[in-house]
Amino acid sequence: MKITQANLQSIDFAKQQDLVPAIVQHAFSGTVLMQGYMNQAALEQTLASEQVTFFSRSKQRLWTKGESSGHTLQLVSVHTDCDQDSILVLALPQGPTCHLGTESCFSSADHSEQPMLAQLMRVVQQRQANADSKSYTERLLAQGSKRAAQKVGEEGVEVALAAAVGDREELLNESADLLYHLLVVLHSEGLELNQVLQVLQQRRA
Repeated sequence: MKITQANLQSIDFAKQQDLVPAIVQHAFSGTVLMQGYMNQAALEQTLASEQVTFFSRSKQRLWTKGESSGHTLQLVSVHTDCDQDSILVLALPQGPTCHLGTESCFSSADHSEQPMLAQLMRVVQQRQANADSKSYTERLLAQGSKRAAQKVGEEGVEVALAAAVGDREELLNESADLLYHLLVVLHSEGLELNQVLQVLQQRRA
């Protein structure tokens, strides 16, 4: 059930000493970012400020994620489970979520558990940062946005041709190429996949 200020009383805070576990998930990629605990005041502040806020058991006070680092979690929505004793928070991270500098407190070093497109976007970013001359991605980025955009156009045509002739295997291969080059051109323009997903979410709304 989606939680709002009007129905937050439905959450069973008393069941676990006035605290419920709150799992934070990336609203677009689906990556699990972190877990914290909320009491009613923390949830009320989260909903009012649209910045994810927890009750810190070590500090014994409300704690807004990113209040020191600036790496806040922008609230999208809050949901409760069937027993009303835990919370799922959908949010957009404004920088790394983990204090170790990674996107997720649960991520492995290579982020292998991330959804495929999010993982591929990260690889594109890393290729440019490493500036490995043997990398096709790095060479393509070095040629600039126009070349990356040209590749998107070429792959789009290949996708259309494969679909037109009914070549399903080629359609899959060319679609994979198109998605990859689209991520490259987005990165070359300083944009991210999440921003595209946000546009789709806004259109759906």
